[in-house]
Amino acid sequence: MPPPSAPAASPTPASAAGPAPGLEVGSASPPSRLALVRRARRVHRALAERYPDARCELDFASPFELLVATVLSAQTTDQRVNGVTPALFARWPDAAALAGADRAELEAVLRPTGFFRAKADTVVRLADRLVADFGGRVPATLPELVTLPGVGRKTANVVLGDAFGVPGTTVDTHVGRLVRRLGWTEETDPVAVERDVDALFARRDLTLLSHRLIFHGRRTCHARRPACGACPVQRDCPSAGTGETDPVRAAALVRDRGRA
Repeated sequence: MPPPSAPAASPTPASAAGPAPGLEVGSASPPSRLALVRRARRVHRALAERYPDARCELDFASPFELLVATVLSAQTTDQRVNGVTPALFARWPDAAALAGADRAELEAVLRPTGFFRAKADTVVRLADRLVADFGGRVPATLPELVTLPGVGRKTANVVLGDAFGVPGTTVDTHVGRLVRRLGWTEETDPVAVERDVDALFARRDLTLLSHRLIFHGRRTCHARRPACGACPVQRDCPSAGTGETDPVRAAALVRDRGRA
């Protein structure tokens, strides 16, 4: 007598269907270029849904204010910078005024941001260069911006994207961490990371992409304990599972607002 037929397998629930197409978890072969682009853009769409209010979290009213605030944000939080800039710009509202600031008074205002002596020196030199080389105005090109004291490509891209509407990828610590976890690049040099990310997206999307990645890095995909079980892109993330996978415990790790 022939053995009885095995029962038909039940359909696999969508939530357990495994990685999305193009996500080759555990494979020695990287995804194809087309698969990588499609996966990266799915991630961006999911982040856009999760963070519809993603934006620069530094308060500013002009390119000059954004430039100075971004320089001051090194080694501190945006919230702490936002706490000092109202008094800073009320006292020294433009490059000419800041270039002539009394050092002791300026240091007292900047003290809450940390490294206040070095930062005071940097922003005075920055303001002086703006006056000397650009008539007190903030230049609107990356090659010009990176000639300024304290300004690298990251700061330049923040200013270009948010003050001048010139798209670019801001490679800060959050963006660098996330794009490596997402498998968009293996590079650690910020210029190489910027190049690899730029190649995956339409240029017009780069500024908002940067903000959404930064929001996600501050709120969910933390450096030490990412909240993988509460992450909207886990299905498209090669690093999913490296953090907390339990949905309830992961949700408790999600921050309403970034702290770094």
